Amino acid sequence: MIRSLSRRAFLVAASLVALPLLGASGAHAAAKIQRVVSPGGIEAWFVQDATVPVVAVNFAFNGGSTQDPADKPGVASMVSSLLDEGAGDLDSQAFHDRLERRAIELNFSATRDYFRGSLRMLKDNRDEAFGLLQLALTKPRFDAEPVERIRAQLLSSLRRESTNPNALAGNAFWAAAYPDHPYGRPVNGTLASVPTITADDLKAYAGRVLARDQLKIAVVGDIDADSLGKLLDRTFGALPDKAKLTPVPDVAATTPPKQLSLPLDVPQTVIIYGGPGVKRNDPDFMAAYIVNHILGGGSMSSQLYYEVREKQGLAYSVSQSLVWMEHSALFAGSTATRADRAKAAFDTLSQVIARMADNGPTQEELDKAKAYLNGSQMLALDTSSKLASALVQYQLDDLGIDYLDKRASIINAVTLADAKRIAKRVWGPGLITVTVGRATQAGGGTAPAAPRAN
Repeated sequence: MIRSLSRRAFLVAASLVALPLLGASGAHAAAKIQRVVSPGGIEAWFVQDATVPVVAVNFAFNGGSTQDPADKPGVASMVSSLLDEGAGDLDSQAFHDRLERRAIELNFSATRDYFRGSLRMLKDNRDEAFGLLQLALTKPRFDAEPVERIRAQLLSSLRRESTNPNALAGNAFWAAAYPDHPYGRPVNGTLASVPTITADDLKAYAGRVLARDQLKIAVVGDIDADSLGKLLDRTFGALPDKAKLTPVPDVAATTPPKQLSLPLDVPQTVIIYGGPGVKRNDPDFMAAYIVNHILGGGSMSSQLYYEVREKQGLAYSVSQSLVWMEHSALFAGSTATRADRAKAAFDTLSQVIARMADNGPTQEELDKAKAYLNGSQMLALDTSSKLASALVQYQLDDLGIDYLDKRASIINAVTLADAKRIAKRVWGPGLITVTVGRATQAGGGTAPAAPRAN
């Protein structure tokens, strides 16, 4: 039950943000999404599905790592790793024993904007599972032993990342894109900040952020609406009515072009690039999403993949995503290549992006992308947990409970003129670029290499 604390590669996070755009599959796609309101007024989006005797719950609170003290990044991350390390009258061992005895899956995580959680159990164990979640959210212990154990794990992970080119590039990219904003701080903290975080900091964060007015919930599985309503009150009803969040200002990412190079003696040079993107409520968001798919959205048929890998063999892979947040938006991409090919890889991807900005996609490319994005929804959210996670994201993005029904028509309404307009707007201004490796200036030149870590 102890989760790995290592930070994921930058674009893994980005792809998870993009995932909920895809629709549900199979029986889930045809299922009715209900709005359930508990007797105490707690709302959840709910899909009843008795295909298997399992219940999946996903929930999120607005807040995330933006609510960390400015001088102590990493508080939200530590809280997410400690909520299941003892609660109420159960110490860490007893709490985990209860989870394992009933095969209950309980997880928490922190992103820049949200504090998220998930719960999955067999339907016969739902009362105990919801009860343990209630204890974790409302009566976390933050005992000294698990606090120090989790701190040590986090510090160990941060030390490894200090010589990991993907982690270095990702952190540097966020700092360059948002130099004077909470988004620029590393979610998991730093080697300097994590040792200063106290149990009081953890308790204060939980008390300020975990409140009902900032809560979104989705439930998918073998349970009826009346029983769910009672469990919602029992689980979340004791949370504070209102959060005490520190205001976070809206912000635009740094205006490109901007280049940053970090020397590191590793076999491959990592390149992360991006620039200001499109927020989820922007009328041109879907047009941007489709253009991004054509340009580099992870498909083997994307322009970047074809030019950088298939045609020139400069890198094993290259992809990019849209990253949308509460207060800003980015597009971001990454690739890795041999040091002596870094400049060629960067020049090629820059040329492909500039061509898209100047010309936009063709009608054939637009039609193929629409067909793929409409068809792929049948392969996307094929489990109750995936669907529950997506339904929470739809709520956070304020898309409406009927979004799955409307999605295809929104995609199909994008015209070639829309695509050309958004291509110039998003990809025309240039790139924020971070390179990490021996040849650290992707646009030209070579910086001195740092010694390899043992």
